[in-house]
Amino acid sequence: MKKEEKNIRLQVFLSHSGTCSRRCAGEWIKAGRCNVNGKKVLEPSYPINPGRDKVLLNGKKVALRGKTYILLNKPPGVITTRKDRFAGKTVLDILPERFRYLYPVGRLDKDTTGLLLLTNDGELTHRLTHPRFEVDKLYQAVLDKPLKNSDLNRLEKGILIDRMPTAPCKIRCRDNSTVEITLHEGRKRQIKRMFSVLGYKVVELRRLQESHLTLGDLKPGQWRFLSQREIEGLYRSVEL
Repeated sequence: MKKEEKNIRLQVFLSHSGTCSRRCAGEWIKAGRCNVNGKKVLEPSYPINPGRDKVLLNGKKVALRGKTYILLNKPPGVITTRKDRFAGKTVLDILPERFRYLYPVGRLDKDTTGLLLLTNDGELTHRLTHPRFEVDKLYQAVLDKPLKNSDLNRLEKGILIDRMPTAPCKIRCRDNSTVEITLHEGRKRQIKRMFSVLGYKVVELRRLQESHLTLGDLKPGQWRFLSQREIEGLYRSVEL
């Protein structure tokens, strides 16, 4: 006998289908763009059964996809977004056409390089990017001048950005002007702004690691699928 699927929230269903992010799904539902079994639904938490209910978004049927997990070594000059008519090139332009339904997990600035995860797993994306789960990310930054020990200590303890203190982080000096910084927050341009407060300019920035994921021998612009072991490790790291 086939096991009946459990009910899930409409917002989660749309996110897991690869149609949009969870935040975007909530906005679209509230805007009246979603129907369930012929009825307009405006509540993101509305319960549906994926195997039984018919969901339409903008008049088109939505179905769950299999989950895909890709690790990309982002090159410079590429925008971390799905669509941007003003962008010369986005991270999805690097991947084959069949993966255009994926979403970047977090953002890297246009000139920031390194590790970027893309997936259609909405719940995993939410938890990896939410500060509550404290997923560590390791970056390598090249500064315009050597970092003073006193400034290193101030940065590690937390520094004010937009009148809000950053969470404690760890910094290790590799040489006079190259440092490695580990943090779990993801504010916009956070690392560059942290150093800027103390009078430093970040000349180069590269993400080396997220949770237990590393780039390995991936060259800029190259990508690979995550292994089952890596996926399970990510789930454990965010309590899924």
